[in-house]
Amino acid sequence: MKKIENSFAVTGFVGKDAEIRKFENASVARYSIVVRHGEKDSENSASAFLSAETWRKNEDTSTFDLIKKGKMITLEGYFKPEEWTDAETGAKRNRITLVATKVYATPDVPEEKPADVPEKEPEKTSKKTKKGK
Repeated sequence: MKKIENSFAVTGFVGKDAEIRKFENASVARYSIVVRHGEKDSENSASAFLSAETWRKNEDTSTFDLIKKGKMITLEGYFKPEEWTDAETGAKRNRITLVATKVYATPDVPEEKPADVPEKEPEKTSKKTKKGK
């Protein structure tokens, strides 16, 4: 049987500042990340708000400083399914949360090709004629 790896890597914008809860030995930052597929104003564009959380030991919560509304970040981690019963309606609810084990600022990537990269010239094809004997 093949091992199925539960992992992701995603880049997006922080939807809101993280809500941080501190416990005895660790802290958790809960936030949303907005991801988009396609060009911003095109007909085929789609955006989604995904729930994410990041856990850190209390001595090392500097990562939480990156999680500010509007900041582009990259997350790597695993998916965590959650189930609960709605207290008001009694209905079963579920969602998938992204648990980020790595959080880092997304490096700036130029959208256009740098000017110092020459364009590839089309290959020239030569026609050789064979002379028969």
